[in-house]
Amino acid sequence: MCNLYSVHTTQAMIRQTFNVGRDNAGNMPPLPGIFPDQMAPVIRTVDGERELLQMRWGFPPPPKIGNQPLTNVRNVASPFWRAWLKPQYRCLVPLTSFSEYKDTKPRKTPIWFALSKERPLAAFAGIWRPWRGVRGTKADPVEGEHLLYSFLTSEPNGIVGQIHPKAMPVILTTPEEYETWLTAPTEEALKLQRPLPDDMLEIVAEGQRSDQPEAA
Repeated sequence: MCNLYSVHTTQAMIRQTFNVGRDNAGNMPPLPGIFPDQMAPVIRTVDGERELLQMRWGFPPPPKIGNQPLTNVRNVASPFWRAWLKPQYRCLVPLTSFSEYKDTKPRKTPIWFALSKERPLAAFAGIWRPWRGVRGTKADPVEGEHLLYSFLTSEPNGIVGQIHPKAMPVILTTPEEYETWLTAPTEEALKLQRPLPDDMLEIVAEGQRSDQPEAA
């Protein structure tokens, strides 16, 4: 399950790539390592226009499942997720690379995947929701209204499967896929819940908890 990714690019490039009409994300630096419960850029549709803003990563879990944020969504047939799969709650989550952990000793090794070594922008197929409560760390709790996001996973392709055989995030790479995910009826949009072909993904770095292309 993907619990670490990067958006190592400019805000202007995000706006251009995803045809953003409203930028409400504030001043947003490159993010070489994004972990659960952190704030990160998300694109949603508001009144027919794409809006860039920052949300916090991880949905609240269902009752009796614990208290850790749910960062990934696999079982879209579950009633817990059904309401948030409507078009108004779907979003694009920009990324330039993502990490899965290789099961090495004495500690696991982060392995970074991207569309190519140049780390072009793509998007996770995400969902978002409003929520009220306490998020953040014990040292820095944030209480109040939050906008939260998560994103879909699928079975892994051959590239990710050799490191993480259980799942990989659903990645969208074209304007047509972005539009379908944001606007299409749910049944049509969920056809995008599939792994990328093997030839569209490669390992670009390993060993670090952040991915900074210029340092590679």
